[in-house]
Amino acid sequence: MLINQLSIFIENKPGRLSEITETLCKHKIDIRALSIADTTDYGILRLIVNKPEEALKALKEEKITVSLTHVIAIAIPDVTGGLNKAVKVLSSKGIAIEYMYAFLNPKSQTACVILRVEDNEKAIASLQDGGIQIMKSDQVYTI
Repeated sequence: MLINQLSIFIENKPGRLSEITETLCKHKIDIRALSIADTTDYGILRLIVNKPEEALKALKEEKITVSLTHVIAIAIPDVTGGLNKAVKVLSSKGIAIEYMYAFLNPKSQTACVILRVEDNEKAIASLQDGGIQIMKSDQVYTI
């Protein structure tokens, strides 16, 4: 039930993001979701792609600093308060969210939320107990 996310160290300089997306394009790898957190000199690009293992290999071959991180994907109703329910479940169990990002899934009228927490297994069990849908990797990679 864990999703493989690419975490890429990226320098803040013109063309660097283009090099990464060009590499993925060349290998016919589709980006499903992304997030960039940056500072003045560098950033962390987080990607969910349809073929994470192939992407990891292709990026490493280009000497790009990349790693795989396990994250959780949940599907929440695309309604007011949908995210609040999931966040409250985690908060009530003392589970802190390190970071998250989301995107709409037009196929199912839901939002897909990517979560990074310290203890994935505890978070998954808590979310399931709270009635939150955990997405499987094939569901996320094929959106």
